[in-house]
Amino acid sequence: MAVAKAAKLEPIPELSVDVDKSALVIGGGVAGMTAALSLAGQGFPVTLVEKAPELGGAARDVHTTWQGQNVQDYLNELTAQVQNHDRITVLCEAEVKKSDGFVGNFQTEVITQDGPTTVTHGAAVIATGGRAADSDEYLYHQSDRVTRWHEIEEIPDRVSQAKSIAFIQCVGSRDENRPYCSHICCTTSITQAIALKEKDPDKNVFIIYRDIRTPGAKETLYKKARQLGVVFIRYTLENKPVVRETDQGLEIEVFDPILQREVVISADLLNLATAVEPNQVNELTSIFKLPVNSEGFLMEAHAKLRPVEFASDGLFMCGLAHYPKAMEESIAQAKAAASRAATILAKPKVHISPIVSQIDQDKCIGCGLCVELCPFGAIVPEEISEGVVRAKNVPASCKGCGICAASCPQRAIDMLHFRDAQIEAAIEAAM
Repeated sequence: MAVAKAAKLEPIPELSVDVDKSALVIGGGVAGMTAALSLAGQGFPVTLVEKAPELGGAARDVHTTWQGQNVQDYLNELTAQVQNHDRITVLCEAEVKKSDGFVGNFQTEVITQDGPTTVTHGAAVIATGGRAADSDEYLYHQSDRVTRWHEIEEIPDRVSQAKSIAFIQCVGSRDENRPYCSHICCTTSITQAIALKEKDPDKNVFIIYRDIRTPGAKETLYKKARQLGVVFIRYTLENKPVVRETDQGLEIEVFDPILQREVVISADLLNLATAVEPNQVNELTSIFKLPVNSEGFLMEAHAKLRPVEFASDGLFMCGLAHYPKAMEESIAQAKAAASRAATILAKPKVHISPIVSQIDQDKCIGCGLCVELCPFGAIVPEEISEGVVRAKNVPASCKGCGICAASCPQRAIDMLHFRDAQIEAAIEAAM
């Protein structure tokens, strides 16, 4: 079979493209700004695109880390470094509307307040971030005693006056709608509970949870909370807490598996740890042909071997857009994404695998099926004469998967090194 195929092999020329030594970062949160600073620090011009009027992303709502570091001070310093860096161009209130090209040579159209502008870049880092999901459970939006995530930190006077505060974990997550764990909820709630007990040891603090997940060194937070007197009560998805509002405050009824009975907690305030979900970027994922999982988070090419890369060359990811993670993890991942992007930008040329599809435009009827099916955006429509459109392959974007060749109704597409004649010769030899 090998000999029969080899008889029909042909030389395949090597492919290489010049590299535009600049980068595009989409998302101006901590991850996006860290990636932009890392690339700019290595000498590459960076365009940072942020949809909101100001930089900061989800970190603008966070006050302290689990280790007690001031997040707002760090965020202000990081923002100032980005805005004052001579190699970083910041575009706030801007959105990506279109992108063409391939690794080393992208042309992305960005809509800004001053109108559309085209950014040319050799690589892109996607850091579109995430947010705390909304909820209609446990009287949220119905009672001003019920808050969510860091909202409780924005009412210090009411918190200091409260004699009893409760937290409910896994609100809207780890269920049929969002089956994943949001990873940082337990750490955040326990950190807030510790701060409450340290400020007022007589305050009653309850954490109603399904499973406590404080990975790594954060396990010490759980132990510290127990030592300070924070009361932990476990519940199940089948027997969730019931919250009622009375004239005196809130009543939270929950089954205690230790006491084996229903208990009623009187609370002045209730804080909910809702699921962390990715920002809605359906248009962006369509523009760059980015894969997402069933929950809407961006999917890496390989969890172990290529953890910050997409299958399409020249595109990288970091931050909450990938999955829920602590700020220090987002920073580390942003630096990793910038490092991988720099391996492309540092080269004068990028060499590309020559095993790509080849289109015979004489056979092509311009149906567009291959354009729709290609997961890498490697086939584009080309007008060869007035009113006549045919498919065109972009070798630098092609991964040689063969979907286009298999689906073409006219058999107008062949795969170099895997042509139909070569495969048929191997089969004939086997038979």
